[in-house]
Amino acid sequence: MAERVHPHNSPSHNSPSHNSPPHNSPPLSPPTKPSSPPSATYVIKIPKDQVYRIPPPDNAINHRNNHRRNCRCCCCLFGILFILILILAIVAAVFYLVFRPKALDYSIQRIAVRGLNLTSPSSSMSPEFDFTVKANNPNDKIGIRYLKESSVEIFFKDVMLGNGVMPAFYQPSNNVTVFKTVLKGNGIELRGSDRKTLTEAQKKLEVPLSIKVRVAVRVKVGSVESGKMTVTAECDVTVDKLTAQAKIVSRHCNYGVVIFWVVKI
Repeated sequence: MAERVHPHNSPSHNSPSHNSPPHNSPPLSPPTKPSSPPSATYVIKIPKDQVYRIPPPDNAINHRNNHRRNCRCCCCLFGILFILILILAIVAAVFYLVFRPKALDYSIQRIAVRGLNLTSPSSSMSPEFDFTVKANNPNDKIGIRYLKESSVEIFFKDVMLGNGVMPAFYQPSNNVTVFKTVLKGNGIELRGSDRKTLTEAQKKLEVPLSIKVRVAVRVKVGSVESGKMTVTAECDVTVDKLTAQAKIVSRHCNYGVVIFWVVKI
């Protein structure tokens, strides 16, 4: 009977495997995953003009409501102003059609000069100018009340030679009033060039003077008076000499009116 032959190198079932760990060795830990690097923190700077803020819904609704109210108020204000301008235009048109206002006319009739001696060795002078003025009111139903707030100044070039005021009086309709006013200067000093220019102008019998007038008036229609209005005038007057016998060679005036429409009854 043949014998069973076992391979020489075949291991038995109870023998430990060649690659298995020893019986007393510690258990192997599972492989660990590589740790991820810590997350980085970044700071981003944005210019202020590029920062957009979104208001909360309630604030946005209130903002729209306020905007609508402001728009309505502006529309009402412009509407009221338009109505007032329209009413003033209608009143002015009716006033013009009913009363047919005409422009006032002023003219300087005479100038007498005293104390302006260009041959005097003194450098300072105190001249005096006596003016005779004719005021013509050609309106049929409009009177003019001249108030105390007035000023009259006379110049040679940019040098003021004297000043004064106009008289306060009432001028009825269709009236011509002639009045006088006196302008005085005190301690006036002329530059050498201005004195020379005045002397040469007297030799030519053409001395140019400038007169500036500012007077407050009220317009009266029946028993109703307007608010204060300021009448301004700038006149260029040429005289032949600077004496009491001076004669006017030429004159030209420009007028302007500043109106304050406050009715007084």
